[in-house]
Amino acid sequence: MSTYRQPGLVLTDHHFTVPLDHTRPDGETIELYGREIVASGKAADRDGLPWLLYLEGGPGFGARRFIGPQAWLGRAVQEFRVLLLDQRGTGRSTPANRQTLPLRGTPREQADYLAHFRADSIVKDCELIRPALTGGAPWTVLGQSFGGFCLTHYLSTAPEGVAMALFTGGLPSLDATADDVYRAAYPRIRRKNEAHYARYPEDVERVRRIVAHLAEHEVTLPGGGLLTVEAFQSLGILLGGGEGTHQLHLLLEGAFVPTPAGPALADAFLENVQAQLSYAGHPLYALLHEPLYAQGPAFGHGATDWAADRIRAEFPEFDAARALAGDGPVLFTGETVHPWLFTTDPALGPLRETAEHLAARTDWAPLYDSARLAANEVPAAAAVYHDDMYVDTAHSLRTARTIRGLRTWVTDEFEHDGVRAGGPRVLDRLLALARGEI
Repeated sequence: MSTYRQPGLVLTDHHFTVPLDHTRPDGETIELYGREIVASGKAADRDGLPWLLYLEGGPGFGARRFIGPQAWLGRAVQEFRVLLLDQRGTGRSTPANRQTLPLRGTPREQADYLAHFRADSIVKDCELIRPALTGGAPWTVLGQSFGGFCLTHYLSTAPEGVAMALFTGGLPSLDATADDVYRAAYPRIRRKNEAHYARYPEDVERVRRIVAHLAEHEVTLPGGGLLTVEAFQSLGILLGGGEGTHQLHLLLEGAFVPTPAGPALADAFLENVQAQLSYAGHPLYALLHEPLYAQGPAFGHGATDWAADRIRAEFPEFDAARALAGDGPVLFTGETVHPWLFTTDPALGPLRETAEHLAARTDWAPLYDSARLAANEVPAAAAVYHDDMYVDTAHSLRTARTIRGLRTWVTDEFEHDGVRAGGPRVLDRLLALARGEI
């Protein structure tokens, strides 16, 4: 372990060895990384502090790297010893990406390997490392987005490990298929588009001009990826964050520059687009995003089979060519993964066949236990962001009614990233709700 300091904080690196497959504890192992954080004024008494485990959203993102007591972390270290866990395959844990996955063998073997990277395995990891850190005591778990999906699995399978369960934008449907999820998602994405264009009406013509240009020219991003019309539309993922509509507007402002050959997309614009669209830092997001909803034949689930792409055809308003043929706005998409990503993004191209195997897989294990959730005894609270673009509000509230004792805070003050954008306020409210203080 190594220990170091940031302003107001003492940080300690932890490394853990866990089984790749928890049903084979004596088999192959992988490494996990976690960063322990305590307030500098409490470092001498850290052993007396209760633990808070933070599970990041995703899938496929390492735990957030804070500099000092930012956002919710400043509130957490007032009373907790915090563990920021890099879930398996992410951050400083054993990586899973285009460079490392070929070590597993064929694309099918790579897909079999990645089948161990869902919420069920992540929770088993947490339960394996918890006794080593807490001495066996349960810990408070804060789950953001996909981290909340993991926390729901935690309460379904190992509630004895959780002292308090805190959800932020992360209450999943307990039984919805991937098709159900995206059929509910596209109308929300359309509403976010409508709100953006109402705020920035000048962007209607800007987007139409960019899309028309992309339809007529092959445009390569600085990193070698292709900026197709569909790839450009996927910038709508920004619209799910609190500042996203403003970030998108600023991105669009300087799209074109004059050149001897006529107007062209500016290098600076393409560089900024690449920063938003590249999956180089989080390939598991693309590979495992739809499988995180799969629960196998026991729940009537078949293969996910590129659900977002198939369901999009039911919403023709997202067809850019159709929009250009009229005079209306071109709609952006959102948190959706499509097969063309594995041809346009160099970070994903080598993993195309692996992705196809995952999309065709049907033998997924169930993730949630409604009966056990209905008997829950763990104090729990959830921030449900009204009309959250990433997680359906109706699905979240239905699950909230199933989890015994869960208290909800439904708010439209924040978007999906409220736990970050809201500073200490969101965590403070969740703690008060779970403790019955309000």
